[in-house]
Amino acid sequence: MPARIVVLGGGVGGTLVANLLDKDLGRDARVTVVDPSGMHDYQPGYLYVALGEAKGHWLSREERTLLRPDVDLAIERAIRIHPDAGTVQLERGGNLEWDYLVVATGSRLVPEQIPGLAEGSFEFYSLQGAERLAQELRTFDGGRLKVGVAGIPYKCPPAPVEFTFLVEEYLRKKGVRGRSEIELLSPLNRAFTIESASELIQPYMDERGIGLTTFFNVEAVDPSAGVVESLEGEKAEYDLLVLVPPHKGAQVVIDSSLGDPGGWLPTDKHTLNVGGHERIFGLGDATNLPISKSGSTAHFEAPVIASRIASLVHGTAPKENYGGRVMCFLETGNGQATSLRFDYEHPPQPPKPNRAWHTAKWLFNRLYWETVPQGRIPENAPFSKPPAMAAPKE
Repeated sequence: MPARIVVLGGGVGGTLVANLLDKDLGRDARVTVVDPSGMHDYQPGYLYVALGEAKGHWLSREERTLLRPDVDLAIERAIRIHPDAGTVQLERGGNLEWDYLVVATGSRLVPEQIPGLAEGSFEFYSLQGAERLAQELRTFDGGRLKVGVAGIPYKCPPAPVEFTFLVEEYLRKKGVRGRSEIELLSPLNRAFTIESASELIQPYMDERGIGLTTFFNVEAVDPSAGVVESLEGEKAEYDLLVLVPPHKGAQVVIDSSLGDPGGWLPTDKHTLNVGGHERIFGLGDATNLPISKSGSTAHFEAPVIASRIASLVHGTAPKENYGGRVMCFLETGNGQATSLRFDYEHPPQPPKPNRAWHTAKWLFNRLYWETVPQGRIPENAPFSKPPAMAAPKE
């Protein structure tokens, strides 16, 4: 009897691991993806929607079109996981039985955790939010623009810094930069979560007149006064406020008592097993791993999970482990970018921003649909190389 493998979530990690498992196991497994919408969204593109450089309909495709023909798709919401019974309960009734389960349920935005945030700020972490922000920027005629993070952890850590650089360029091109004040409100003691990246980019922020306030952990927003307050007791006045909303794990993880209070899955950093369950794996944003919540992380985790499940199905000892590998880009404006390539043992050593990395990100965004979900990244692509390998020349 084929092994029953259920993948919860049709994002980049869930889609890729399902396709790899079907390819590797063939008739030895029956793979089913469970996704509540049946649509696959390229979330990194929301940044460009907010800045008027992309259209929302470019960033979404039917999940069925990205899966191998033999992979089943259930457009359902999973509401409970029963590890002992080996079942997943579905919202519209019924259960799916599994021998192996991959939880790739991602993260969700919870702006309601911060009083006044939804009413008094804008965001680009959802398509609706990015479109709303794009409309606001079109009419923005200058003033105090504050960008910040309203909760940690959050997905795509470079995005707030990228937006800050890109919106500065946007306002220059619009002709209102001279009457605009731009400031990044960071909950940390630096601009970015990774120290080496902060050391690289902060001089560029200074050069472009972008302010930085550190240790600013958002507590509340007062829309009527145009003020955002921090837990540290500081107040920042704004005319336009862009905040990354707080994040939580999926409700099904919380309701199944599999996660911590934030809904994040306790996941072994090397095997990617969840909570000591040999046949349950955590993937991507859903986990509590000490690594970036990003599509890149899921992209590198998926082959590890597929390999380990294939070994278990074939009765051999799993050998492949996840080493914390991540690779992402960081736009710095003016047609330039840098790259962050690192793992558990090697912190990133980002190169000086240049056009080569900007071009690499541009290509990646456009090739995503034909490459990543199916695992077709060419070995010679710059974004496929591990930290120790060569980067594009400056």
